[in-house]
Amino acid sequence: MSSNLIKGTAILTIGLFLSKALGLLYLIPLYAIVGKESMVLYQYAYIPYNIALSIAISGAPLAISKFVSKYNALGDYATGRKLMKSGMILMVFTGIISFLTLNFLAESIAKLVISSNEQIFTVDQIATVIKSVSYALLAVPLMSISRGFLQGYQKFEPTSVSQLIEQIVRIIFVLSGAYIVVRFLNGSPVTAINLAVFAAFIGALAGLVVLYRYWVKYKPEFDHLLANSLPAADISIKDMYKELFGYLLPFILVGVINPLYQFVDMITFNNAMVSIGLSTVSDNYLGMLNLLTHKFVMIPVMVATGFSMALIPVITGYYAKKDQEGITRSLNQTYQIMIYLTVPMVIGLMVLSNELYTFLYEKDAMGSSILFSYAPVAILFGLYTVTAAILQGIDRHKWIVFTSLFGLMLKLALNIPLIKLFETNGAILATAIGYSVAIAINMVIISRTLHYKSKMVVRRIILIGILNLVMFIGVIATLKGLTAIKIVDGKMHALLYILICAFVGVVIYGYLSLKTGLAQKLFGERLTRITRKLGF
Repeated sequence: MSSNLIKGTAILTIGLFLSKALGLLYLIPLYAIVGKESMVLYQYAYIPYNIALSIAISGAPLAISKFVSKYNALGDYATGRKLMKSGMILMVFTGIISFLTLNFLAESIAKLVISSNEQIFTVDQIATVIKSVSYALLAVPLMSISRGFLQGYQKFEPTSVSQLIEQIVRIIFVLSGAYIVVRFLNGSPVTAINLAVFAAFIGALAGLVVLYRYWVKYKPEFDHLLANSLPAADISIKDMYKELFGYLLPFILVGVINPLYQFVDMITFNNAMVSIGLSTVSDNYLGMLNLLTHKFVMIPVMVATGFSMALIPVITGYYAKKDQEGITRSLNQTYQIMIYLTVPMVIGLMVLSNELYTFLYEKDAMGSSILFSYAPVAILFGLYTVTAAILQGIDRHKWIVFTSLFGLMLKLALNIPLIKLFETNGAILATAIGYSVAIAINMVIISRTLHYKSKMVVRRIILIGILNLVMFIGVIATLKGLTAIKIVDGKMHALLYILICAFVGVVIYGYLSLKTGLAQKLFGERLTRITRKLGF
């Protein structure tokens, strides 16, 4: 496997993991400060924001990394630099338009959400938080195009570090602002939530500062490559953007598809629940689904996201050079490592759903039940991200548009009837069906286009499944033993059980992976040298 892909994946995955982990952990103190009901208001703001954000950046990081990587592979560094200069202006424009659009549509979106006087929040309250979060759209597009340009040069560290700093600064502002408003100024939790969602803008500014410092660091290297570049391709600004925009819609859909699925829940869930007489719990259940448990579920997905961000420029380079062997080798390794890392995390979320929910929020049977049901969907989220990235790398953009929209239409068509039948689990099932169909079509297209078949990958996935089954038995037995001694009755008690079970799971999975040689085969010679010293 390409060393660039391994290194890039590792850097992006570590950064994404830390960012996602912080994005989950800060909910613990925020939940304690503002309460369960106000957290529902928080998620009402972030779903429209995430959609507008994806449109504002127009898939910039991955689309631009693909464009820059393509021309860099041909020795043409001038074309990518020309795109960067004009793209900065375009991103400022799209950011302003998206900011104004979200402000203008805030009340209309809020009216779609409220379907009963028995719900917790008013139209005005929901519209206000949507407007508060929209300011981030002014800064994030510039940050995104910078990340994409640097990734096109195989510089993955700036993306990882800027995401981490952005998250840290945002969280500090969220928690300190909410605490001051509620505890010192005696303000309402609703006011604290408005301040909390505005923190996205502050975090984005911090991310921009980090990226600027990296730009200063790498500029001499980029200037040297530019000075020794082949003559710029005979391509006008118009043609350059025509090519770039040919990439954009698929990238937009990949970035926005998960928030769109959540938005479908946001505008249909309350209506469906009201129709079956559950209006009083509808807001809280939706908050558990779309925010509180969704944060858990997205942690395993960061593995796939890290792979997709690193995979696109690498596969694009192979594809531009017509290196079929390089593409096949990268796909083999990508599928295996993604499944190897994602599945045990999902199993952990399911087995420890009650303990995790208790530790982060409070003991809540419904919350832990939703987490248990929702966790397996993380594998589908990851597979969709990776298969879409592969299609992007081999220029099958129309298929991404088709499969993404087809899956979303299935979700929209099935959501209300399934919610009426199964309540919250119905929304989860509709999401799983939509993603499964999209992934299946993506994989068929990949197989036919690249003539890709790998019995070795199938055998390895079966082996990974067996190892996970053994680990599952060990962890569930450990948890049963602990709860037989004493049922979880507090946050620290829950954390203790989580740590013990996680340790048991890591030891079993790690030992079996090393003993069978699977880990060495997946992660290369460096790990092999270490494990030989340990007797494996």
